[in-house]
Amino acid sequence: MGVTLLTIRIVFFILVVGASYLVWYTVPEWEDIRWLVLSVGALIGALVILTDILLKGFSLRGLSALTFGMFIGWLVAFFIDNSPLFEEGDPEILFISRLGLFVILMYLGAVIALRGRDEFNLVIPYVRFVPHGVDVPLAVVDASTLIDGRIVGISRSKFLGHALVVPSFVVEEMHRIADSGDPQRKERGRRGLRALNDLRAMDHVDLRIHDSDVSKRDNVDEKLVFLAQSMKAKLFTLDYNLAQLARFHRVEWLNINDLAKALHPELYVGETLEVELVKAGREPGQAVGYLQDGSMVVVNEAKSLIGQTVAVEVQSILPSAGGKMVFARLLK
Repeated sequence: MGVTLLTIRIVFFILVVGASYLVWYTVPEWEDIRWLVLSVGALIGALVILTDILLKGFSLRGLSALTFGMFIGWLVAFFIDNSPLFEEGDPEILFISRLGLFVILMYLGAVIALRGRDEFNLVIPYVRFVPHGVDVPLAVVDASTLIDGRIVGISRSKFLGHALVVPSFVVEEMHRIADSGDPQRKERGRRGLRALNDLRAMDHVDLRIHDSDVSKRDNVDEKLVFLAQSMKAKLFTLDYNLAQLARFHRVEWLNINDLAKALHPELYVGETLEVELVKAGREPGQAVGYLQDGSMVVVNEAKSLIGQTVAVEVQSILPSAGGKMVFARLLK
């Protein structure tokens, strides 16, 4: 992209200088000021390129807000211009007043719209140049969800019915984590970036990279909540503190852990299941295994089978701090 832009800028500059040479060539009166005409053309080309460089990072969202603000400023100036205030007076003064009115109000409209572009709700509903319905429910995804990685499997299963919005500052946060000197943090950041790339590769996933930073908010959590509010979206997070902040601001939030708990099947007395025995129990002859949801299964007279996967029958179920404690017997 950088090489392409540089090539375009060089070609544009040459074309502007060439155009100024043609202007000099077609105007006989400018025969003696050729270098001045070429210098003015080169200066115009350089100013345009400088403006292009200064506008780096100016998004389509900002452009739409700028256009809207200028239109509102022009509309207000138009109504004032057609009011009785400009019916009588010196024509020159009226002309200067009208000109100043339009310039000032369009400037103010543009500045106000740009300052409030994050509240400006004209989100362009296009990702990969494919149109989407604007009524698709949105979910703003934070770094903890991407680092966790399970969102990839859920998306691959096509059970997720939301368009996923990943803010640009979340992507930058994962890049910073991936560049960390701490090996564990580096691996977490890389895992989050891999998850993002996996989501990008799924054609059925509506993934939107939101490139507008919320500059008025101090930290990432506040930015995420504010963005979810302004987009009327849910918040996809595993961060407990962020979830509480979202709840305080009445923003709905999705938690993969809650989904995982909801998918665990209920156990009943008399039900048979298979469990891997990993250690001895408290009572003589007992062996202990664990279910996928972390529930402990205590099997009587199975100590000699530790390290094996056995079929058992549920005899009783007791609630515990870690979930459930299941007592079972071996099936012969």
